[in-house]
Amino acid sequence: MATKYCYLFSEGNANMRELLGGKGANLAEMTNIGLPVPQGFTITTEACTQYYEDGGISEEIQKEINEYIVKMEGITGKKFGDKENPLLVSVRSGARASMPGMMDTILNLGLNETVVNTIAEKSNNPRWAWDCYRRFIQMYSDVVMEVGKKYFEELIDKMKEEKGVTQDVELTADDLKTLAGQFKAEYKAKIGVDFPDDPKEQLMGAIKAVFRSWDNPRANVYRRDNDIPFSWGTAVNVQSMAFGNMGDDCGTGVAFTRDPATGEKKLMGEFLTNAQGEDVVAGVRTPMPIQQMAETFPEAFEQFKQVCQTLENHYHDMQDMEFTVENKKLYMLQTRNGKRTAQAALKIACDLVDEGMKTEQEAVAMIDPRNLDTLLHPQFDAKALKAATPVGKGLGASPGAACGKIVFTADDAVEWAEKGEKVVLVRLETSPEDITGMKAAQGILTVRGGMTSHAAVVARGMGECCVSGCGDIKMDEANKKFDLGGKTFKEGDYISIDGTTGNIYDGIIPTVDAQIAGEFGRIMAWADKYRTLKVRTNADTPADAKKARELGAEGIGLCRTEHMFFEADRIAAFREMICADTVEEREAALAKIEPMQQADFEALYEALEGNPVTIRFLDPPLHEFVPTEEEDIKALANAQGKSVEDIKALIAGLHEFNPMMGHRGCRLAVTYPEIAKMQTAAVIKAAINVQKKHADWNVKPEIMIPLVGDVKELKFVKKVVVETADAVIKAAGSDLKYEVGTMIEIPRAALTADDIAANADFFCFGTNDLTQMTYGFSRDDAGKFLGAYYDKKIFENDPFAKLDQTGVGKLMEMAIKLGKPVNPKLHCGICGEHGGDPTSVEFCHKIGLDYVSCSPFRVPIARLAAAQAAIADKK
Repeated sequence: MATKYCYLFSEGNANMRELLGGKGANLAEMTNIGLPVPQGFTITTEACTQYYEDGGISEEIQKEINEYIVKMEGITGKKFGDKENPLLVSVRSGARASMPGMMDTILNLGLNETVVNTIAEKSNNPRWAWDCYRRFIQMYSDVVMEVGKKYFEELIDKMKEEKGVTQDVELTADDLKTLAGQFKAEYKAKIGVDFPDDPKEQLMGAIKAVFRSWDNPRANVYRRDNDIPFSWGTAVNVQSMAFGNMGDDCGTGVAFTRDPATGEKKLMGEFLTNAQGEDVVAGVRTPMPIQQMAETFPEAFEQFKQVCQTLENHYHDMQDMEFTVENKKLYMLQTRNGKRTAQAALKIACDLVDEGMKTEQEAVAMIDPRNLDTLLHPQFDAKALKAATPVGKGLGASPGAACGKIVFTADDAVEWAEKGEKVVLVRLETSPEDITGMKAAQGILTVRGGMTSHAAVVARGMGECCVSGCGDIKMDEANKKFDLGGKTFKEGDYISIDGTTGNIYDGIIPTVDAQIAGEFGRIMAWADKYRTLKVRTNADTPADAKKARELGAEGIGLCRTEHMFFEADRIAAFREMICADTVEEREAALAKIEPMQQADFEALYEALEGNPVTIRFLDPPLHEFVPTEEEDIKALANAQGKSVEDIKALIAGLHEFNPMMGHRGCRLAVTYPEIAKMQTAAVIKAAINVQKKHADWNVKPEIMIPLVGDVKELKFVKKVVVETADAVIKAAGSDLKYEVGTMIEIPRAALTADDIAANADFFCFGTNDLTQMTYGFSRDDAGKFLGAYYDKKIFENDPFAKLDQTGVGKLMEMAIKLGKPVNPKLHCGICGEHGGDPTSVEFCHKIGLDYVSCSPFRVPIARLAAAQAAIADKK
């Protein structure tokens, strides 16, 4: 049977999300449950995929679209281009995952001069007719033909100036007719042909533009951040227009069934009289709160409240809806599960459980683990905030605290952030093109736009602080400055913004760590109840370990001992070891470091209170420890009684062409076994001391030997460790137990994991290096060229941030399958950066790892992701 590429809204349902996209599936669902939806049809995501394969819309798909136009005309009783009853449509994107503002929309399609005159006469409302036409020309030129918006905005501003008005709504029908003529002339000047009059030609152009927008730079950035594969494609929704701009008995709005910033159960949204949907979302005019709609449109508002209740009961989740009122009649244009802040997500999930709408498992599954990050980040210090006076106030659109230097463009935000500057992006209004700058900034401040403007929605999705709609700002973008509260702020000046209250402060306000309590604790308790993967942390200091324990870590999966050598009092002794000529000299230098290492390990064991601690022995090459400054080289020469030339020759001798694949890891212990002896003695002595102090704890160190590629290497180093450890334990008259395992970070170790498992108590996957070695990418340099890989769709993500399940993952799976039968007691974990990435955690659950280990602030993310993996598995 031939593939079906089009579905009327009445033919679909909510379960067809993969095919119809989120918007199409929900329009179909709302149609099915009898809500007032302007009818139309959806062109499937498969048509989009086909468009990219064929390099255009095939004849077969065009033919089917034309058949569905006829069906739509039959349902609405209107016809494209008709002089009596013309059909006008909106053309909107709709991917299966919500991507607010990332793709394109065209409204009022189907207009030409004849149709405009018809609807002007029939409606007795020429102002509305010409307003629709000028909007359509502007949108079509921008979205379909890629003529920039600014040319049209300049013409509108010029017209308003000539007429002495400030708002678009104050322009008359004749003004708008003149503008439409100017817009068409601008179009011809830029494109070289007349603006298209044929509605079918307009429609095909618009559909292609929506398909094209699936691959625009902002959509690609958003997809990479939100794990949305390019292969999914977007659907296109062709829907008959409902007009909110016909006069004062019309309007348009966006609303949420609960507050997307706090999660409070109350209707939250905005409404604009005599406007179209884009005006609210784009923040061109600052709208009124939804509650005021009760005064102007009481019947429609009552009906809308009923619809909100129906939708929330139907979807069992907070809904984000767009609607239009045309001649006092309500039309629903879309609904979706609303984007929300992390704080709101937790509250809504707990409330839905308490209201009997969700089970605990469903509540855990509905929270995006990545959003938890924002809850753990600093807020303004309450004392400092009390003492400060705001210079202005906007809408607290996305909570959090941000302070930094003011920048005025997205490009500047990226550039300054790359130099290590903290910046706040200040814009008249943001547009989807600004997404990279919004990501780079600490926070976003806009002059226009409400709680549902682009800036607000995207910032909430990213967990970034945003204050929108501060109309008191007198903006001078051209000269990179603005006036607020009697002061002129220039690029580079410090500003602080509070995304909860909307307050704006001059200068820097200090921040404090976030407090974690309430709903966070409830959700985490549920997550811990259902997950099977343990979660450990990567920590090298007692402070990090303590923080991770507060956030729920069940042990240390990676303590990097080399970080402990860089302290000022130790680096001298370690350099002495590097410069030594004999084993005795090396041992004498290491003897100075041993008590310091021992004290470090004691502090870590104390912080972990008897939970497991995995200690990785020295990993980096020795050249990382030698001095580079002339003064430091002289000081080292004096301390060693050697000449500066001798020291410089030694340093040159340590230089390696490819140090990441050089003399490091277990290779150092093969060359200098005395390093492994010193570290073993420090680990074991520390454990014995702490165990003595806390008889009820089970202190059992896990010693991890890094960079093993051959079982003989492991055997050699393990023998040194075991002989040293056993001697220390015997001398202390202790019965301390310990384990010796290895890091799997070289592909050869994964391929020969059966041999290695016979000699190891545990495996820990060091996926940063394993990824580097498997791909042959340098993890320090890959960022320079990966951008080209994203653009050409060779990669969709950075393999160092998101585990490559196909290649690196296959090596991990192979190592477990080879290792466990040989050593049934073998326990396995992961401690690369991937241990805190939700999709990677899900993969670790699937292949049967015992634990993941990640940086302290990612521990809650890993706990939640592990629970979601276990819950999905049960399904």
